[in-house]
Amino acid sequence: MNSTRKPLPTLRGRAALATVAALALSLPVAGTAAASAATPNGTDAVSASEKASARLQLPRPTGPFTVGRDTLHLVDKSRKDPWVPSAGARELMVSMYYPGRKGSGHPTAYTSEKEAQLLLERWDLDKEIPAATYAETRAFARAGAKPAHGRFPLVVLSPGFTAPRSTLAHLAEDLASRGFVVATVDHAYESTGAAFPGGRILTCEACEACEATSKPGMGKVVTEGRAKDLSYVLDQLTGRKATWRHSGMIDAERIGAGGHSIGGAAALATMTTDPRVRAGLNMDGSFHTKPAGLKGRPFLMLGTEVQHTPGVEDGVNWDETWQGLDGWKRWLTVKGSGHFTFTDLPVLADQVGYTDPEAPLSGERSEQITRSYVAAFYEQHLRGVPQPLLDGPTPGNPEITFRHH
Repeated sequence: MNSTRKPLPTLRGRAALATVAALALSLPVAGTAAASAATPNGTDAVSASEKASARLQLPRPTGPFTVGRDTLHLVDKSRKDPWVPSAGARELMVSMYYPGRKGSGHPTAYTSEKEAQLLLERWDLDKEIPAATYAETRAFARAGAKPAHGRFPLVVLSPGFTAPRSTLAHLAEDLASRGFVVATVDHAYESTGAAFPGGRILTCEACEACEATSKPGMGKVVTEGRAKDLSYVLDQLTGRKATWRHSGMIDAERIGAGGHSIGGAAALATMTTDPRVRAGLNMDGSFHTKPAGLKGRPFLMLGTEVQHTPGVEDGVNWDETWQGLDGWKRWLTVKGSGHFTFTDLPVLADQVGYTDPEAPLSGERSEQITRSYVAAFYEQHLRGVPQPLLDGPTPGNPEITFRHH
């Protein structure tokens, strides 16, 4: 690939309405890719033929296990969908990543071409990255893999507002390879597009609802709704109601929750209402609920330097939330990061020659930092294995600034 790099859409661009800005810290601004798609001499940095033939791939998982992946369609008949009540019961799509046995299973798709197209259009990258190329990103998870022997901690991950669950794939694969069962969740009508049974692609009706109203507190509505979703997922994966075919490999006494953007806010909200969740993680999301009733359970806040430096944040409630956390806690800021640093986006963007000048951290470092600190957090608090990485700054990670108390 041509080594000339082009800027990503400005990932910190605010949406026009404050309600949407409260849900997603950094929605891409339409048109920015077109404005920056050429080098100063007017030539494309990456030719059309190179884009079409490029093979994107996620980074290889670092743990010893093969990664298996199942897909679940869950329907919570006790609730109507909050965005489209006429659709009936609340629906969720869940990818289950799990430790598998070597030599079993077969390759599985990263995402569908239709889902890829909708996502790339939202990021204003549809003219730069073919949907088929994005959809065919090489993932390491294998469908039909035989589960590894033993019982493993469970981590439930929720993506950012408008982002599908596939954007958390590299983190989910890595955690599964290290010996965690991981559930990534698509919340119906809250992403650019998610495939549901019957050939349905459910798009972001929640975006339209939030944009159409000036009612304050929409972030709280989304967050609390997702908390109910995540608790329902736990109901279906553990205990007598367990419906997943490999539920027996989950240790229901060791459950964590986390997410990106509003998905991270939902992790905290879930902990306040569901005592089954022992540890929580927020990757760069504004908080919309109070940290009440945690009873000392640990929480990790991992965010950007611009938005989440103590004392200089702007309306995202990290300072207030930090003061309310009553157990083990860490607030880590990552120099050079952007809102999407903690997802698959910078990893894949690097491979097609894109970068965000406001978030210069490379895709490789974005992936390494996200995987290392998230895994260390869950290793320490779900497995009880001390992780010196969480004690303070290390020479190998100069981008990280710690806040302990």
